[in-house]
Amino acid sequence: MNTERPIGIFDSGIGGLTVVKAIQAALPHEQIIYFGDTARVPYGPKSQVTIRKYAYDDVAILMRHQPKMIIVACNTVSALALDVVEKASGAIPVIGVLKAGAELAVKATKNNHIGVIGTQATVSSNAYACAIHQLNPEIEVVSKACPLFVPLAEEGFIDHPATKLIAREYLTDINKHGIDTLVLGCTHYPILRRVIEETIGHGIRIIDSAEAVALRTHQLLTESGELNHHRRTTAPHLLVSDLPQKFSVIYQLFMNSELPDVELVEV
Repeated sequence: MNTERPIGIFDSGIGGLTVVKAIQAALPHEQIIYFGDTARVPYGPKSQVTIRKYAYDDVAILMRHQPKMIIVACNTVSALALDVVEKASGAIPVIGVLKAGAELAVKATKNNHIGVIGTQATVSSNAYACAIHQLNPEIEVVSKACPLFVPLAEEGFIDHPATKLIAREYLTDINKHGIDTLVLGCTHYPILRRVIEETIGHGIRIIDSAEAVALRTHQLLTESGELNHHRRTTAPHLLVSDLPQKFSVIYQLFMNSELPDVELVEV
């Protein structure tokens, strides 16, 4: 039955676990297949051609498990290769974190000044600004690439002095633009949310697109009749392309739960 089929989620590394966590909270009875491309992380500094190839590979791995939906838990892929994912997924619905995050930010802002932080590829694509302006052309968007946040998150430097130093370097300028809303335009960034909030100031609304994705997922599965109502909770099936032991350590640190099996796959 379609209700029993898993939700497929992929990201360049561990960042997509923020989406896994949000989906588990909103849809506790759904089975999740997660692929983290830990062999090729980070995607942000790569060329568009390479990112599009990686996106195709990532979907191919998830499609082996016959998912009922694909969630692109990578803003870089959402910005530069969502069409590749949609084509490779066939008739299966696809949700990208970028559009969901943009919609939530537009609803949240009160003064029409939104900040966006993301990888170099996401910021250079201007995809967030375009998505936000399609919804409200009056909004001013200021963007900042924060490339070192991904390796800091991957290393588990959640509250490290180096992370605080880098956060001050990245966020001081963006805070001068009078923003009242900040989009975490990379799914790795919520792992560092506490440091980001402390640096940017607690009066600014932080937009974690994972929450918006979870709401959209619930909506689509309800509309299609594919929501799983069986009263059971299963651990996600985790796939990685490299370093399963390191992934296990970060998973336990971030998810605060026992570790399911981690399967090593080739890309």
